[in-house]
Amino acid sequence: MTALRHSAFYSPLLLTIAGGFLEEEGLQPAYQPASPGMSVPDALRAGEFDLAQSAVATSFADLEAGRECDVVHFAQINERDGFFIAARTPTPAFQWRDLIGREVLVDHFFQPLAMLRYGLHKQGIGLDQLRVIDAGDVDAIDRAFRAGQGDFVHQQGPLPQQMGRDGVAYPVAAVGDAVGPVAFSSLCATRDWLTTDKARAFMRAYRKGREMAVNAPAAEIARIEAGFFPNIDPVVLATTIAAYQGLGCWTPEVAIAAAAYENLLDVFLFSGAITRRHPMASCVVSPPSG
Repeated sequence: MTALRHSAFYSPLLLTIAGGFLEEEGLQPAYQPASPGMSVPDALRAGEFDLAQSAVATSFADLEAGRECDVVHFAQINERDGFFIAARTPTPAFQWRDLIGREVLVDHFFQPLAMLRYGLHKQGIGLDQLRVIDAGDVDAIDRAFRAGQGDFVHQQGPLPQQMGRDGVAYPVAAVGDAVGPVAFSSLCATRDWLTTDKARAFMRAYRKGREMAVNAPAAEIARIEAGFFPNIDPVVLATTIAAYQGLGCWTPEVAIAAAAYENLLDVFLFSGAITRRHPMASCVVSPPSG
């Protein structure tokens, strides 16, 4: 399996791998985050991977172009945005309006940017009221803020939590709170693979990994998946996982909810990335049974 991005935000999948649940189903996990320039759908079509961590919104480009989706999304990972706002200085009484006129290093990847724009809108703020800085990719954003650029930074955990541990930044808000429930990240595969016994076995394992992500203590989850984050302090990893649990990113239900999908359409219509409300069935299917 592969992943569009690698983060503690995807703990339901990481626990499915590290918790031994796949082996219980007779499957041997092989996990490889996507390399720069790699097309996850093309890799799935070519049979290089069986499934991937992705996002429902990745299907919108094909749908806007009138193409059918042969790679579809079959289970949710997160039902909230997983990005945080961290401040250069302690801001215990932070309000979203504190960002107006300030330099903010913003992750410009298509979905995080759309979500931030919509979250700000729901708080009565336009993205153009911020002094937005595009510092580059995830690592470049982290380096730039650590080097002193910007008043605030927009990052996925555990990066802002690690900067908090290092005394560089102070997490003050979660974009997930501003946006609300939404079909943020998902598992996807080809329609053909989803009819296989292997897909059904994977889903049995994933349900167990997801249950652990919802119910296990954050410190226990951090211990199990620590090997995925060798450069992150264990306390920071546990703090990040607890934050995601508290946000309600992970719920017991594995199916992508219709209401969450409709909210996703609202986000992308507002951002101008789509022109119409694409039917959920065009890119989302039910999880394999069994």
